[in-house]
Amino acid sequence: MEQDHVSSIVDSLVNGAAAGAQNTATDAIKDAYAALKGLVRFRIAGRTAAETALARCEEEPEQARLTLEAELAAVDAGNDTAMVQLAQQLRDELDRAGATSHAGKYKVDLRESHHAQVGDGTIQINTTVSTRPPAS
Repeated sequence: MEQDHVSSIVDSLVNGAAAGAQNTATDAIKDAYAALKGLVRFRIAGRTAAETALARCEEEPEQARLTLEAELAAVDAGNDTAMVQLAQQLRDELDRAGATSHAGKYKVDLRESHHAQVGDGTIQINTTVSTRPPAS
């Protein structure tokens, strides 16, 4: 679960930086991005590779991603509740503004569903069971 949180934090940073670079960032996005980036900067202080990856995140996000994920995992960022919450807040703002390619992704209503599958790369196997007794 911790690695999922780390990936989520990095995704939020990358998407927040991209929104800022494309001038699609609202004030709420800018504020959420600044808060998350500030907390990340605080947590990685003194870790040269991490600081470099964070700085590169705005210009070369995909090249910085792996290093940033590894460095955030090393400082246990996935268990930092405040950082995880800030990442979620930034994702929510990006989704509201439609500033990501996955805006609104997975916000579904599955009430009264019998078979459902949500997510990328998932596999669903359905087995139908009859309640009728076998024919004699």
